[in-house]
Amino acid sequence: MELVVTAKIRLLPTEAQHLQLVETMQAMKQALNFASKVAYEHHLLSSFKKLQVLVYRDLRELFGLKSQMACNVCTIVAGVYASMKSNGERTLAVFKKPKLQYSYNRDYSFTKDGQMSIGTLNKRIKMPFLTKGQERYFDGSWEFGTGTLVYKKGKFYLHVAAKKVIHPPSVYQHVVGVDMGMRFLVTAVDSRNRHLFIKGNHIQSVKARYVRLRKELQQRNTKSAKRKLKKIAGQENRFMTNVNHCVSKALVQFAGKHSLLVLEDLTDINDTVCVRKKDRYVRFTWAFAQLRSFIEYKARLHDSHVLAVPPAYTSQQCPTCGFTHKNNRKKQIHTFICGACGYTSNDDRVGALNLRQKGIEYHHGVTAQA
Repeated sequence: MELVVTAKIRLLPTEAQHLQLVETMQAMKQALNFASKVAYEHHLLSSFKKLQVLVYRDLRELFGLKSQMACNVCTIVAGVYASMKSNGERTLAVFKKPKLQYSYNRDYSFTKDGQMSIGTLNKRIKMPFLTKGQERYFDGSWEFGTGTLVYKKGKFYLHVAAKKVIHPPSVYQHVVGVDMGMRFLVTAVDSRNRHLFIKGNHIQSVKARYVRLRKELQQRNTKSAKRKLKKIAGQENRFMTNVNHCVSKALVQFAGKHSLLVLEDLTDINDTVCVRKKDRYVRFTWAFAQLRSFIEYKARLHDSHVLAVPPAYTSQQCPTCGFTHKNNRKKQIHTFICGACGYTSNDDRVGALNLRQKGIEYHHGVTAQA
């Protein structure tokens, strides 16, 4: 299985090099908007080769771009219009921020003396860089791809795509059942009977605050209110992304290396559940798919594997006697009481226990075939 991640590398340019990078990014922004206008005037041209024929020479002469930079401009613009066509949009794409992409070993590379060589409008420049927290990507087993230059708060970063083929282990040291929800973002139980509970109450309160603020701004219906609406939408998305990163990291660290994490397959879950009207926004904007994707790639980095199983009856089946009935689960008090044997526990914990059992059965089947 191929794993692709983004390594974020902090660049340490001198003052002169800093100015060169800023100049290159400004030229790139102008070139992108120039190529975008040409593509728009040619009926939203989304073919890289056709766009390159139209604008390549102008990109070199008018904006001073190097050959590979000019090609990257055509690739970016053509890709944007291809995406817009698929979404039914027919507007002019405007690049408010420069998007400067580099090709590995063409526009950027790592030198033998531990520096980075990166292209600018004039020439390639060498500078030191920091890899704090990214050291694993430089052990020689990762293959580097396209890099994107990012300028944030006066600092330069290069976001590099790194990929590696990872083979899941045939034998797992631990099996972890993971129940995901809104009251508890994650409830996990491993094969050593250790437990992990990550509450989601504070997430619901933050989302409720955004709901109230959004309602107030929509009622105002002014230009400033619309700008604020757009701003808080980005804030909410970044908040949830950060939460999912933190939750997935904590879960994978709890599981440890060479573990099998068993999750419910919640694909299209919003199409099948009934939710009270007052809870619909919070429920339907819960980023379960993003959380699962974060858990999957972080698990691979720890030589672990994620198994997604059908969610049916995982919170209704007794983990002790196997009796399954919807009345076993008391949703109002978040408690599970078995109608047959009387086993009592937290309902989310019961879901995690049943998922763990499915993982143990899967693991036994895999090892038996081996």
